[in-house]
Amino acid sequence: MSTQGYIHSVETFGTVDGPGIRFIVFTSGCRLRCQYCHNPDTWKMDDGKLTSTDELIKDILRYKTYMKSTGGGVTISGGEPLLQPAFVKELIDKLHQNDLTVAIDTCGFPDINDNNVKETVDAADLILLDIKSINPQTYKKVTLQELQATLNFADYLNKINKPTWLRFVYVPGLTDDRDDIVKLAQYVSSMKNIQLVEVLPFHKFGEHKWEMLGLTYKLSNTPEPTKEQTEEIRAIFRSFGLKVQ
Repeated sequence: MSTQGYIHSVETFGTVDGPGIRFIVFTSGCRLRCQYCHNPDTWKMDDGKLTSTDELIKDILRYKTYMKSTGGGVTISGGEPLLQPAFVKELIDKLHQNDLTVAIDTCGFPDINDNNVKETVDAADLILLDIKSINPQTYKKVTLQELQATLNFADYLNKINKPTWLRFVYVPGLTDDRDDIVKLAQYVSSMKNIQLVEVLPFHKFGEHKWEMLGLTYKLSNTPEPTKEQTEEIRAIFRSFGLKVQ
């Protein structure tokens, strides 16, 4: 059996989406419309290339030595990979059969009560969970969607004690409210499964993609945060006893 899924692209030597050297599979399809998204070309699922799990496995195994020697593995990212749960679950199972660990990079927006989503999350070795904001109004402003599904997702990860790295994108003028950041840090510190917090400074690397797609990029005049500003935000998370990268 070899299920097919929609793939945007792959990266063979990733170093920022989980531990060690990683093979990154970028799936197509996402229901969020984040203002700072650097891959808006992944939003529509059928814009991707229909690819089988066997095709991917054959490609991934070429790099197994590099991944294993650095404590790395495979990260399935997007877009939102959990919009294709059966495809991702089959890919995870085949990677495990080949002694490779797997992380899922997700916004936590798919319904965790969907059994297919739940089984796929259960199968992963690590979850990279992106929480845009703990403030429902800010979350909706950033994503055009509601926050609660992501909180439900996070609560499930905590319930099953799934190893998780939290990711928070710090955007001046958008996600920089200190009270909200303190509340997010407090919320995350109550979870027993959080191994690491990554505070990611806003950047404009994907702005040209918005222009190519004829989309309006609302953050053109937003300054990228300084290292000092970003460190101040990291210090808030550290003050709650969280390990921060």
